[in-house]
Amino acid sequence: MAQRESPSFSPESINSLNSSRYYGNGFGSNNTRGFGFPGLKKRGHNLGSRSWIVIDPKGNSKIVELDKFTVMRRCSLPSRDLRLLDPLFINPSSILGREKAIVVSLEQIRCIITADEVILKNSLDGSVLQYKSELCKRLETSKDQYDDLPFEFRALELALELTCMSLDAQVKELELEIYPVLDELASSISTLNLERVRRFKGHLLALTQRVQKVCDEIEHLMDDDGDMAEMYLTEKKERRDNLTNSDSCDQINTSEDVKVVSMSAPVSPVGSSSGISRLQRAFSTISSSKHGSFLSSSSSGGENIDQLEMLLEAYFVVIDNTLNKLLSLKEYIEDTEDLININLGNVQNQLIQFELLLTAATFVATVFAVVTAVFVKLLIPSLITCKFDMTRSNFS
Repeated sequence: MAQRESPSFSPESINSLNSSRYYGNGFGSNNTRGFGFPGLKKRGHNLGSRSWIVIDPKGNSKIVELDKFTVMRRCSLPSRDLRLLDPLFINPSSILGREKAIVVSLEQIRCIITADEVILKNSLDGSVLQYKSELCKRLETSKDQYDDLPFEFRALELALELTCMSLDAQVKELELEIYPVLDELASSISTLNLERVRRFKGHLLALTQRVQKVCDEIEHLMDDDGDMAEMYLTEKKERRDNLTNSDSCDQINTSEDVKVVSMSAPVSPVGSSSGISRLQRAFSTISSSKHGSFLSSSSSGGENIDQLEMLLEAYFVVIDNTLNKLLSLKEYIEDTEDLININLGNVQNQLIQFELLLTAATFVATVFAVVTAVFVKLLIPSLITCKFDMTRSNFS
């Protein structure tokens, strides 16, 4: 970004522009606040260059600096697809098939896969580094080996594999933590155990949503043959190259025919012009037939999607198994809650029985006190009268 010099600029404004340029280009920290306003996001933070890792089909990788528009032109992608790769946004997992690229956003692995390269977000995250090293290793070892999968499917397969492995590892870790807590809670109900289970239940819900999104995305691709056909990038590239070569050969042959006609002795100007028009019509017919054959071959190739469908189906089984583990864990939590509710209901019934017994005892004691009071009230005057009569008789 070039700095405009103007005599009306004050030193304070120049310093503010320099500081904003420092944060906007990403050379400072990850702070996206500018001009002293907290929480204000820079509107042009996506326009600067970002660091990418480019991996070719031979397993060679390099780090390049590319801005947003360069990536869009290089991969023929709209800007909305690049938002899925922006680390500043939290986007759900998605796999998008485009004309010349596959946009992959699976957990921490966010990349663009083309027929010639993989453009990966340069990050220090463990998943990104593992994806880079593993992909380069597989591409280097498969140079001399026969592999029926094209380059884009091998890159996509590794992204699905690492994502499924990461989610399954998180599920296993959650199982190891939550099962002992649930067993302890079932034996002794306490506020501490209830708080721990509540926290684990929140983690379980968030993890289930992430796994469900990956599962739904794979299932959506398997149900749509058109989306799967769009992902055959190598095949589409070869067809475009063949079509371009055939068109160039047709143009060369047509130009040679035009030269031959022009060098021959013309009978009349009308006849020569009609010959050229016939050649042009023939050329247009050939071109239209070529394009028609290309479209028909594309449609026939789009129907042959068994290769990608089997690949997606394999990882759909894996992620569905992980989802079933989470559902089983959720059912175990619900069963534990039902057991706790039953125990609490039993304790409540015992308290009600004790309360009834206490009420009955209180009622009996009250009746006994009332009877005693009545008896005393009626008996005492008669005793006093009797004693008074006896005393008076003794005096007499």
